[in-house]
Amino acid sequence: MMPILQVALDLLNAHRALNIAKDAVEGGADWLEAGTPLIKSEGMDVVRMLKQTFPDKTIVADMKTMDTGALEVEMAAKAGADVVCILGVSDNSTIIDAIKSARKYGSKIMVDLIGVMDKEKRVKEMEKLGVDYLCIHVGIDEQMIGKKPFDTLTSISKSTSIPVAVAGGLNSETVADAVKAGASIIIVGGAITKAKNVVKATKIIKKAVAEKKGIKTDLYKKYDKTELLHAFSKVSTPNISDAMHKQGAMHGIRPLRLGFHMVGRALTVNTLDGDWAKPIEAIDLAEKGQILVIDVNGGKKAVWGELATWSAKIKGLNGVVIDGAVRDLDDIIKIDFPIFCRHISSNAGEPKGFGEIGAEIECGGQTVRTGDWIVGDDSGVVVIPQEIAQEIANRALNVKEYENRIREEIKKGGSLGKVLKVKKWEKIIG
Repeated sequence: MMPILQVALDLLNAHRALNIAKDAVEGGADWLEAGTPLIKSEGMDVVRMLKQTFPDKTIVADMKTMDTGALEVEMAAKAGADVVCILGVSDNSTIIDAIKSARKYGSKIMVDLIGVMDKEKRVKEMEKLGVDYLCIHVGIDEQMIGKKPFDTLTSISKSTSIPVAVAGGLNSETVADAVKAGASIIIVGGAITKAKNVVKATKIIKKAVAEKKGIKTDLYKKYDKTELLHAFSKVSTPNISDAMHKQGAMHGIRPLRLGFHMVGRALTVNTLDGDWAKPIEAIDLAEKGQILVIDVNGGKKAVWGELATWSAKIKGLNGVVIDGAVRDLDDIIKIDFPIFCRHISSNAGEPKGFGEIGAEIECGGQTVRTGDWIVGDDSGVVVIPQEIAQEIANRALNVKEYENRIREEIKKGGSLGKVLKVKKWEKIIG
């Protein structure tokens, strides 16, 4: 069979999902999926809307059913779903009942293998039960930490006669690999639903699927641990703060001048008011590309100036963050080097040598360790703990791409409140 392009509508509001679906269909989408978040938000009504709007398209209801298989399949099928998704980790009794209900109401069952440890064993069991489709699925949260769907796709596709779907952060570069690995159904979400031009994005992916040839893109990618400098360079500090659930932002630390986008890993410095010895020593100890993060313990005398800035720039550092004071502002402004600080003062102290380099510090109200990622721009500075840096980089990119799509919808005549239906999502206090 020719590979099927299924578009996953993992949104919260029906009006946005329907508008994106219309463009996706124009671009060549074969199947339309009411994603789990959309179903939880809008209920079976959104499945009805999709079927009524696109009667000739296969409508997939991603119910992620794990219990009451017959009841949930009946609900979805009566609402217009042609395919209903059940979780492979469910008990066999749930899947058997779901299949019986699907046969009764004229729909088919796709079993999603997300969370299944022994996928090959479970596939054999699903064959015996008589499911219609299988899905190799790496969830959005798993994608953020670097998991990919291709690890088991090839072996599963070769071991079963059941059509296999694949989902998990696919874009125009990777869909061809999915087809080559044996997938019959290519499920694409964000690379279409977050696109500025959904019609164009769908056509490009459809072409890549048909020709089994990847088409290069700079969007909708997931980055590994070796690519974090590049990934963090693509996002803003507000993107990162949102990705960290409004955490990580330093308080009261501002850029000396606007226009920098500073990214690097921290080398921490702890010193006292006016004691500029350790900050200067840290320049020599730092590696190229690092960012000095200096805690002055509340001091307001300068521990950094023009000559230190020249030294850091020549050493190849990527910036300096000081929870304390800087002087020589007029000269520093002329040097193309990012500096973020709390105070500006003409007065400097003496190099007494108190403090230490490389220890855990607090800067702008945030704990910073050597090796943590630091990003600074006109909005301020955020710190990203090194052990979650890959996840946060990918989540921040997701935030940015989501906002790009919202911006396009506003430009088409909407407003932020109307696009997001803010009133609907205000917390009910009762």
